[in-house]
Amino acid sequence: MTAREYHDRTAHSPASVRTSGHTLEWDIKPFQFKVYTDLPAIPLPRELEPLGIDTFAALAARAPAAATLSLGQLAAVLFYAAGVTRKKTYPGGGEILFRAAASTGALYQTEVYVAVGEVAGLEAGLYHFCPGDFALRRLRGGDVRAALAASAADDSIRHRAATILLTAIYWRNTWKYQARAYRHLFWDSGTMLANLLAVGDALGLAPRVLTGFVDGEVDRVLGLDTAHEVALELVVLGPETAAAPTGPRLDAIDHATLPLSSSEVDYPLIHEMHAASRLDTAAAARAWRDREWSRVAVMPGATAKLLKLPPPRGRAGPGLGAPLQRRGSTRQFGHASLTAEELGTTLWAAMRPFEADVPPDLVDLYLIVNAVDGIAAGAYCYWPGAHALEILATGDFRNRSADLCLEQPLGGDAAAVIYWLARLDEIVRVFGDRGYRLANLEAGLAGGRAYLAAYAQGFGASGLTFYDGHVVEFFSPHAAGKDAVFVTALGRSGVGGRVTIESNLITRRRPSA
Repeated sequence: MTAREYHDRTAHSPASVRTSGHTLEWDIKPFQFKVYTDLPAIPLPRELEPLGIDTFAALAARAPAAATLSLGQLAAVLFYAAGVTRKKTYPGGGEILFRAAASTGALYQTEVYVAVGEVAGLEAGLYHFCPGDFALRRLRGGDVRAALAASAADDSIRHRAATILLTAIYWRNTWKYQARAYRHLFWDSGTMLANLLAVGDALGLAPRVLTGFVDGEVDRVLGLDTAHEVALELVVLGPETAAAPTGPRLDAIDHATLPLSSSEVDYPLIHEMHAASRLDTAAAARAWRDREWSRVAVMPGATAKLLKLPPPRGRAGPGLGAPLQRRGSTRQFGHASLTAEELGTTLWAAMRPFEADVPPDLVDLYLIVNAVDGIAAGAYCYWPGAHALEILATGDFRNRSADLCLEQPLGGDAAAVIYWLARLDEIVRVFGDRGYRLANLEAGLAGGRAYLAAYAQGFGASGLTFYDGHVVEFFSPHAAGKDAVFVTALGRSGVGGRVTIESNLITRRRPSA
C-alpha cells in the first residue's frame, strides 16, 4: 500500500458518497476517554495560570525561556491542548463534552501521554493524560527520556524537561469515517498541536515537534496495542536539564483499560497505510529527517495578478486563553462579511512557521471568498511571503463552494473557505510514504491556527470534508499536479450557529494593580 494508492482509494466523489451504504451504529459508538482501570489518578491543578499574552503575539514570537517546567504549567498545556473546556446538556439528561481542540466528528481519537524528566511537583515517569477527570496516571516509574531519544534518533529529548506524545485510537474515528480516517488522525493531531505550540510558546517552553521516530519502539515504550492505537508525533517541551541517564531496554507494559465499545469494525487499509509509512530503525529515522525539501515556488510568478492584504493585526484583545476556551466549530454561518484585515490576519496566522524536525511549506493555501469587505468574491491563492492573494477568478462561487464541501451548506454560507492543497507525489518522492503523514499534519496544524485566529477576532470557523478531485479541478490549471488535503470555513455565526457550553475549570485572575 502506497500513499498515492491510499489517497486515491479514500477520495470522496459524489458517486462514492452516494453508494457507500455506511450507517452509524450508535450502540457501538466508542467511549470518548481511554481509562486505565488498574492505575490511580493523579489529579492535576484545576486553577490554571492565566494566558495573558495576546493570541497574535504568541503566534508571532516565543516568550522568554522559562527557567523551570512546573506542574501548573504542564496542566495548562494539557488543558488548552486536549482538555474538556465546556459541556452541553440536552433535554433528557444527555451530555456532550467538548475539547479545547477541534476533532473531526467530535470523536476525539487523539490521546496524550507525557514523559516527565524534570517537572516541579511531579515524579519522573511516563504518564497518560485523561481529559475526563483531568488527571494523570503513571504507566512507568523513572525517567524514560533516554529510551525515547534513542527511538527518535534525537538527543534533545534527553535534555528537555518533558516530552508530550500524541497517539490515535483508530476505532474512535473509523466508527464514522471508515478507512478515510487515517487522514483525520493527522488533521486532528495537527489541530491539537496548534493549541499546544501556541500555549508552549506563550509560557516560554520552546516546544518542538518530532515526526521522525522508530514507530515500533515508541509504541512499545507507551505500551500500545498497535492493532488499535499508534503513536503520531512527539513534542519536546521545557527548559534544558541534565541529560537523562541511559539504561537497559525498557520492559514491556500492558495495563488494563476500559473497553471502548462492545465490538469494533476493522479497516485493513489503515493498517497497510500506517505500515508503509513506518520507520524501523534509528538510522532510518535520522536519514529520513535529513532529506532535503525544496518547494517548487515560494513566490508568485511575474504575471500573477496580486491583491495585497492589509498587515495582520498586532493584537486581538483578549489573552490567548480566551479563544482557546471559547472555540467551538461553527454549525451555521450567516452571510455577514469579514473585513480584509480579519481574513488577512487569519491567513497569516495559519501559515506561521513552527519548530519541527522537518521543513515547513508542504501545503499551499487556496480559498474561495464569498463575503469579505474590499475583496471581490472569487477564487484565490495566498502567498505568505508576499502576504497577498493571487487572483485566479472572480465571481459568485457560493454554490460551487458548497458543492465542493460535500454539498454542505456551510461551504457556501461561509464568508471565506480555505482549501489546503499539496504536491503529494513530490512530497512522497522526497519523504517516502511517511510524507503523507506530514502533508496532512501540516494542513491540520494550519487549520488549527486558523481556528485560533478566528475566535481571537470574534468570528467562527469549522473544518469540512470535501470532494477531492473536484477541489483540484476547480482551482486548476493553477492547482494542477496537487491534491486536496484539508478544508476550513470562516465566517460569522448565524443564529444558534455556535455551540455554547459552560467551562468546568477555573482560570486564576491576575491580581489587581
